[in-house]
Amino acid sequence: MKPTDMNVFEKLESEVRSYCRSFPTVFSKAIGSKMWDESGKEYIDFFAGAGALNYGHNDPIMKSKLVDYILDDGITHSLDMASTAKGQFLETFNETILKPRNLNYKIMFPGPTGTNTVESALKLARKATGRTDIISFTNGFHGMTIGALSVTGNSFKRKGAGIPLHNVVTMPYDSFVHDKLDTLEYLERFLEDRGSGVAIPAAMILETVQGEGGINAASYEWLQRIERICKRWGILLIIDDVQAGVGRTGTFFSFEKAGITPDIVCISKSIGGYGLPLALTLIQPELDIWAPGEHNGTFRGNNHAFVTATAALSYWENPKFEASISKKSEKTKAFLEKLIADYPEIKGHFRGRGLMVGVCSEVEGFASKVAAEAFERGLIMETSGPEDEVFKLFPALTIEDELLEKGFSIIEESVKAVVGQKEAIAN
Repeated sequence: MKPTDMNVFEKLESEVRSYCRSFPTVFSKAIGSKMWDESGKEYIDFFAGAGALNYGHNDPIMKSKLVDYILDDGITHSLDMASTAKGQFLETFNETILKPRNLNYKIMFPGPTGTNTVESALKLARKATGRTDIISFTNGFHGMTIGALSVTGNSFKRKGAGIPLHNVVTMPYDSFVHDKLDTLEYLERFLEDRGSGVAIPAAMILETVQGEGGINAASYEWLQRIERICKRWGILLIIDDVQAGVGRTGTFFSFEKAGITPDIVCISKSIGGYGLPLALTLIQPELDIWAPGEHNGTFRGNNHAFVTATAALSYWENPKFEASISKKSEKTKAFLEKLIADYPEIKGHFRGRGLMVGVCSEVEGFASKVAAEAFERGLIMETSGPEDEVFKLFPALTIEDELLEKGFSIIEESVKAVVGQKEAIAN
């Protein structure tokens, strides 16, 4: 087969493309935690589709189920009509995920994207409470459509809306200023004081670990206090688990260890298991006051994704799977903390939780240079944060220990190379 000319993307694809600029090659194959480009070069994947591939690429169990379903002429598209595939997913999700965690949610299928589940959550919160305002948090990222952008902190992305974004008040996330400032005392004062200019909102929306915002992890105590504040004022709590959920932080839901129960949960990305588009909005039953069709979408009935999502849930039937995530998380954190200690010149700080972690460097441009160097050496990872100051590790939850450690070696080599470049310039 003739190799793909990279110029085709330059000539024909919109300037809006981004990841192909960070990873300038043409990928052709992927298995597990490895990818190959058309030249045959192998890469270790510490990107995992920005959290959409928590089980790696082309999982054999999911692939087999999907191929069989297609060959049997299973329903592909059905809007929100009842289908065998959807019924099996609903039953399996309830039995495998919700019941063991004593959670009781109605399951809504919005359009199959993260931003759409956020849009549906915001609409429902306003409908259920009769209020208009939402409280969001600094450095939060919730999607690229207008409602989701209104609760997103990144000024570059907000500017892309092209119009003013209203009915949202932004409050400081945990440790936004520094560890000693109690950001929730500040928030509560705004709610209590009638002169603050902040009305009681319909909802608060937050990520327990902020992915695009810099891998900032809220403490469990902070999350528990947020829940208490919401209950005190009759505010709905929306947890955006689009990126932090489905095991990424160690447990299926990122909020489990905090012991909180959100009113609404937004799920997408890895819920489809295989990288197929799917999103869920989980709703406390008393809040499920939608009129039929009040929030809909042509592709909310993605049956191929239901098939792979159901197969993916089989991982969670075995407690050893969650235990394996914990072990890999500990190993990854230990590596990053040692890296920070061994290379003090990077002025690094550990960020994150589980396998949603990274290093924040105070050295301008350092994280981006490390990610670029790693790509040249055969490792794919991205940066995050308002200034791309964090290089983040998102390996698949299923990655083999040997491959995980090989990825660590490439990262250390890359850090060493970038530090060496700076020393050479200084001399």
